Amino acid sequence: MERLSAVRGAITAENTKESIQSQTVRVVKEIIEANNLKLEDFVTIQFSLTKDLDVLNPATALRLGKDDLPYDLSSVPLFCTQEAYIQGGLEKVIRVLITGYFGEQKSLKFAYLDGAKVLRTDLVK
Repeated sequence: MERLSAVRGAITAENTKESIQSQTVRVVKEIIEANNLKLEDFVTIQFSLTKDLDVLNPATALRLGKDDLPYDLSSVPLFCTQEAYIQGGLEKVIRVLITGYFGEQKSLKFAYLDGAKVLRTDLVK
């Protein structure tokens, strides 16, 4: 029986449209490929970003970068919010939470890339 589950990731970016777009696509693509996700598995994709990334919404970035993904995610509901500001927290971070029906998959592979690796050293090889 399929169960609702979630997989996370994060990546750092520069505050340019190009960087936010390429890094958003990169982290989502990494999660898709690492977990062999199919389009029909997805329920929603949620993003958060730190306040210093303010030139492009990652949901828009993902739509713009659809040609660089394994398939078009335009049918999947996307949502973005600003990350809560935590004094001393890592800057220029895009976080992603993908919810879906991932079957009986027991160990989903998260993607913490580039500077965001420090956020979850327990999940990064």
